[in-house]
Amino acid sequence: MDLADFIEANLEALIDDWVEYAMVLNQGKHRLTAVELRNSGAELLTRVAANMRQAQTPLQQRQKSHGAKREQDSAFDTVSMLHADDRLSQGFGINEVLAEYRALRASVLRRWEHSALAGPQAFQEMIRFNEAIDQGLTESVRQFSERTERIRDLFAGVLAHDLRSPLGVLLNSAEILSRDRNLSPASIRATSYVQRSAVRMKWMIDDLLVFARTRLGSVLPVALSEQDLARICRHAAEEIGALYPEAVIRVECPENLIVRCDPGRIGQLLFNLLSNAARYGAGEIELTAMAEPAGWVWLEVANEGPPIPRRALPTLFDPLTRVSSATGRTGMAAGIGLGLYICRCIATAHQGVIDVRSGEDRTVFTLRMPVAPQAS
Repeated sequence: MDLADFIEANLEALIDDWVEYAMVLNQGKHRLTAVELRNSGAELLTRVAANMRQAQTPLQQRQKSHGAKREQDSAFDTVSMLHADDRLSQGFGINEVLAEYRALRASVLRRWEHSALAGPQAFQEMIRFNEAIDQGLTESVRQFSERTERIRDLFAGVLAHDLRSPLGVLLNSAEILSRDRNLSPASIRATSYVQRSAVRMKWMIDDLLVFARTRLGSVLPVALSEQDLARICRHAAEEIGALYPEAVIRVECPENLIVRCDPGRIGQLLFNLLSNAARYGAGEIELTAMAEPAGWVWLEVANEGPPIPRRALPTLFDPLTRVSSATGRTGMAAGIGLGLYICRCIATAHQGVIDVRSGEDRTVFTLRMPVAPQAS
């Protein structure tokens, strides 16, 4: 009797072992009944046995160990993915899903080891069984992780959207208060602080919305129109100057540099780059724009200060990536790590590219995009 036959012949006993462990795992946390646990255990073990019986060449075995997919594995993969969906809906964590597979593996191998039915092919049977368990585990973990990430992204999007209304009230109220001539000097300062903080919150919420939209598979929308790039640059510099009064920003942009872009998105990109420079850099911040003869325009934000560590550069534009202050970029752990990811999304939406050069005492971010990107 091979191991696949052994699993089917001892299915009830194997499920008993698994349910006993799963009930301990389930105690006080979830609402899975013993019947539900037995059904899911039976489905997994039956599919494992069926998977083990499929013909497999040494080449296919090697390719499978490297993650290759076979058409005949699709049914087993589907069961593993559905198992992950079910556990997620019941409030299981990823560690508990891993523990279930670990218990399933241990139950089968322990009983198989103690059985007198194990023959000379037992070692190969165990390899094939472990392959099947690992395949199911991989699919369950992948599905669980993807679903969890999607739920988090949806939550981030809903949260950012819902925060816009109360923030709008805050901004409008602060604007009304700032026009009251009867305010004391202390109240005027407090109102100014409220306005600056609310503006900063608005940009953070806008970043969070972009993050959620792009993570959920949507293309970042841009409303392209002809714009004076110098005006956008000056406006971004003024906003940063209001938030960081100590920052010195020098804007160099030729007048009447007309580009086809989304002014709000380009302003958001510049705000993120300039705020990074104001927080982490030193000395004067340079914002430079220039047209190229081939129909392209580039924008640069440069600042002095400690360099970005070389090991951080490959993932600098990834979401939720922040450089630790231990690396020499003090304060880099502040914020939620979305600013540069948003910059990359905006650059891509304008059919452009953004990169960074960081030397011993100077860091330069460069956006290069067409003067007239094609509408998508």
